[in-house]
Amino acid sequence: MGRMPAPETASLRLFLALWPDAACLARLVDHADRWSWPASARRTRAERMHVTLHFIGEVPARRLPDLRHGLALEWAGGELMLDRGTVWPGGIAVLEATQVPPALAALHADLAERLRMLRLPVESRPYRPHVTLARKAFGAKPPAFEPLHWQAAPTYALVQTLGGGRGYETLQAFG
Repeated sequence: MGRMPAPETASLRLFLALWPDAACLARLVDHADRWSWPASARRTRAERMHVTLHFIGEVPARRLPDLRHGLALEWAGGELMLDRGTVWPGGIAVLEATQVPPALAALHADLAERLRMLRLPVESRPYRPHVTLARKAFGAKPPAFEPLHWQAAPTYALVQTLGGGRGYETLQAFG
């Protein structure tokens, strides 16, 4: 049996995300159900569907109070249009937005600046909002569909990825 790391050396795997409301989540699940999936596909469970704002990565657990304070921003929410289903390299099936709405782009940029101030890494590639529908999905085919509108609430979350495929835990909701 493995030992738990000492509290001063423990780390957390973190990201910032938007979570859909119940109606939007139902539309996401319905959309995913209409894809043609290969036998190898590992579908994303409904409770794990989200849009990542920033992947932060491993952070010492002792820094959590600083993050809770330093990542707090006001955001009015906004609409996101998920209008393209595709399979990315690595076999990741996504429903993505081909356009980043200004309100979401501003939140993403403001959080990036806060992460830099906290001396945390910020992805250098352009922001591509998306919902991961499945992994190991080479050969998956999306259905023809009307864009899915997501009216994002004025909240976002600091989330921990739990080890062993146990899912996620929201550590702080902002908004």
